[in-house]
Amino acid sequence: MRYLSVFLCALLLVGCSGAPAETTVPTGIPQIETTALPLPTETVPAPDPVEEMLSQMTLEEKVGQIFLARCNRHTALEDIKAFHLGGLVLFSVDFQEQTPDSLRETLADYQSQADIPLLIAVDEEGGTVTRISSHSAFREYPFPSPRDSYAQGGRDQALANEEEKCALLSSLNININLGPVCDISTEYSAFMYQRSLGLDPAATSDFVYRTVQLMDSYHIGSVLKHFPGYGNNADTHTGIARDSRTLEELEQADLQPFAAGIAAGCGGILVSHTIVQAFDDQLPASLSPEVHRYLREEMDFQGVIITDDLVMQAITDAYGAEEAAVMAVLAGNDLLCVSDYAVQYPAVLAAVQDGRISMETLNNAVYRVLQWKRDLGLF
Repeated sequence: MRYLSVFLCALLLVGCSGAPAETTVPTGIPQIETTALPLPTETVPAPDPVEEMLSQMTLEEKVGQIFLARCNRHTALEDIKAFHLGGLVLFSVDFQEQTPDSLRETLADYQSQADIPLLIAVDEEGGTVTRISSHSAFREYPFPSPRDSYAQGGRDQALANEEEKCALLSSLNININLGPVCDISTEYSAFMYQRSLGLDPAATSDFVYRTVQLMDSYHIGSVLKHFPGYGNNADTHTGIARDSRTLEELEQADLQPFAAGIAAGCGGILVSHTIVQAFDDQLPASLSPEVHRYLREEMDFQGVIITDDLVMQAITDAYGAEEAAVMAVLAGNDLLCVSDYAVQYPAVLAAVQDGRISMETLNNAVYRVLQWKRDLGLF
């Protein structure tokens, strides 16, 4: 074909040079009808809607998006606007004197005040932590703990209760449940014993994996907790707890349910305030860059990392509310679970303005929060 093309070009040149008109294309060579081929077009990638939204936000709005604030029902409408809050955590008091209809109306009022849809979160684990179902207007009896559910009817019963929770939260327009609990606690005296599933790493991992998938089917955001595993440690609500287990011990047990939840596609992971010496013998896990590096790089978690409540004594006694919030961002958290946002928001804002927290760090955190909201169908 290359030679035929050269030949035809030569004939054209002859025609242009004044050759006799009677010159014709030799017989036996087919006439080729040529058409202009379209020029290749460069494919332009579709714009990232989250990136577009991020680019249009003010600094104050960005800082607000990384705060998951404890709801103060007396000031919530004003606080959502003033601090540009990324979300609210509802506690038992927020369900008092409410019905499903009145709560939906209240939450709609909250959402109406937000320029970017809010994460509305709750702790509805079952057992000792039942913010919603402890109120009879929402469920006749409180949800049992996963430990008790499993003891009564095995995995199927435990998962049936998880599905009922999802249906209840979805009906109320609550989009985040702070669970499932991934901790493996074996000693009755351990703080997390009653809240943990009470099974070995393999069975706990199976339950966590299935629960995350179930929550996803209801568009309820899941938050694995309390990374990297509470084990049999003491309560960090009242002071520092120290975990001396080796990394190998953690990887063979406590970290397995978290890996299962990540594989299932969980949206968030909540980090505890325990000092886990295998990672960092000085800083609580929630404030430790090394803990967050391990979660990102070794476990390949790309979702939203959340602090446990920064009002706990393990944090406030050692660092104070303002410094703890700044350290939490620097450690790698994307969302700060806080009660003292009126003082912590200005502290984080000032740290960005003076360069202690880089814009890259802030933007990365906000991007992951916005992406989670998009994945949940909030916009």
